[in-house]
Amino acid sequence: MAATESLRWSHVGLNCVDQKLTEEFYTRWFGFRRARMIEAGDVRVIFLRRGEAYLELFTAGPGTGPAASTQDGPAEPGTVRHLAFQVDDVEAFIAEAGEAITVTLGPLGFDEVIPGWKTVWLRDPDGVIIEVSQGYTDQSPADLGS
Repeated sequence: MAATESLRWSHVGLNCVDQKLTEEFYTRWFGFRRARMIEAGDVRVIFLRRGEAYLELFTAGPGTGPAASTQDGPAEPGTVRHLAFQVDDVEAFIAEAGEAITVTLGPLGFDEVIPGWKTVWLRDPDGVIIEVSQGYTDQSPADLGS
């Protein structure tokens, strides 16, 4: 068996200004839970898990502050544009979160592409952009072409 056959998604590592605040954000609004905490000297790493997805939270280096990402995320090469999650109802998610989230773009509807597809983008406590969508579906294999 080739090594790539056992390849599977592992995690995203996030640099945090305040690990506790970031952990509370992803626990409250995206259903993650603490799976592990590692402390070695002055380094602490918190692993959050939801299903098979993990977020690994690191303390940001000195002199750093929240990123200034806007809209749907940074467009520079070598940077992550955004993290994305699916919900059943974007408007209900926004209403429940209220002032606890900062919307950077949307919500926008993409019915001309996929009927019922709606997305909003928001910022986490460290400036990472998060996309929250409803209604996305894959294209049929026949429509994908080559």
